[in-house]
Amino acid sequence: HPGIYAIADEIYEYINFTGEHVSLASFPAVKDQVITVNGFSKGYAMTGWRLGYLAARPEVAAACDKLQGQMTSGTCSIAQRAGLAALQGGRTSADEMVAAYRRRRDMVLELVKDIPGLVTPTPEGAFYIFPNVAAFFGRTTPEGTVIHDSSDLALYLLHDAHVSSVGGDSFGAPDCMRFSTAAADEKLRTAFERIKVSLAKLG
Repeated sequence: HPGIYAIADEIYEYINFTGEHVSLASFPAVKDQVITVNGFSKGYAMTGWRLGYLAARPEVAAACDKLQGQMTSGTCSIAQRAGLAALQGGRTSADEMVAAYRRRRDMVLELVKDIPGLVTPTPEGAFYIFPNVAAFFGRTTPEGTVIHDSSDLALYLLHDAHVSSVGGDSFGAPDCMRFSTAAADEKLRTAFERIKVSLAKLG
């Protein structure tokens, strides 16, 4: 429909393990109805610099500029210079980072195979795993608390294993949980060993 716009969040375009990213705006039939948002935090490991950008038809971009101008005071010039340096510096270091993310993903998937009850598809990008954890719903913690959903399980793992995760409700998948793999190898091994021990305690 010509009156509908699609907002395409393409922040993970470079952390892609399956091939080239395809932007929604690259399709001529819909390009004028796409608002593409992106940034430097993921593809250039610049989390915290709060630097991003938007691409859209000129009148749409101008309207967005009016809105943002009332909500933020603008990105500092140092961050803007850093972003420019990232764009001009080539992709070598970023590609090395993506290769490390892929290696850690593969390592974590092997670790998860040893944890009964976690059903984990192979992620095709980003730096998370998103296992189905429904097998643990209805189980009971050593303290007698019933695990009703993924949020309960995340809270249990935080207290018992000291591992942070996010329940799948936040992502429209209540039977799943999100774990980050963006950590050093040894920390990941320790974390998933703790998760294995804590899950085994559930009655």
